[in-house]
Amino acid sequence: MNLKYILGSIFTIPLLPLMYYHSKRIRARVPSLPEATGFSGHYGPTYKDSVNILVLGESTMAGVGVFTHDEGFAGHLAKALNTRLNIGIKWRVYAKSGYNASEVKSKILPLITQESPDLIVLGIGGNDAFELNSPRKWKKAVYEIISDLKSRFGNVPIVFANMPPIKEFPAFTKLIKFITGNLVEMLGKELTRVVSQFENVFYNSNVIVLEEWVDRLSLNESVSDFFSDGVHPSRLTYQVWANDLSDFLVQNTICKKFK
Repeated sequence: MNLKYILGSIFTIPLLPLMYYHSKRIRARVPSLPEATGFSGHYGPTYKDSVNILVLGESTMAGVGVFTHDEGFAGHLAKALNTRLNIGIKWRVYAKSGYNASEVKSKILPLITQESPDLIVLGIGGNDAFELNSPRKWKKAVYEIISDLKSRFGNVPIVFANMPPIKEFPAFTKLIKFITGNLVEMLGKELTRVVSQFENVFYNSNVIVLEEWVDRLSLNESVSDFFSDGVHPSRLTYQVWANDLSDFLVQNTICKKFK
């Protein structure tokens, strides 16, 4: 039982009509962007001996906000790992905008045709927060995703990317940021508990703070530059986010067998 979620639900229920109104305003203002094109790629001098990476998830992994996956999370992650490890990286994306964790399990995983990936990366959580799904429902779906992947691919490393920084979405009202932002943080804590039950499954639990990115990387951009439409990442965000995850992979020796 998640006491914080229960208390939050009690607080949220009277606000649901207002949240619905705010959500309609947000949808009216935010343009409908397509998913990125080009679902696979390769970086490195040799193709034959390259590491195979699967990237799974929701709209961020589907590359909403950029034209091609080469500009999105998968492409930038492959570039970063190629640079850090000096090895070839082959990547393939299986993702869909609007899918929650349960839908990733039931609709995305059956589409995977690769038989022997070397690394699986997932980016989920935003849609579960937008749908106000309970931590219990989320935890069950994540557990099933991991179990399914392990039954098919054995002890291949599975890595969950950071939860989306909903509290910083420019297009969201303060109310929507507060409700869904707090919920996505709860889901992140549940994800930490779930991955601890499995071997070779990891979660980068570092909370994304865009001002910290600006300061750390000495960028000239403002927070709004990290978004393509006030909700989805821009090319800059995909690049910084993927670079950070590649650091996480290397620092946690998840990629040690690739060298």
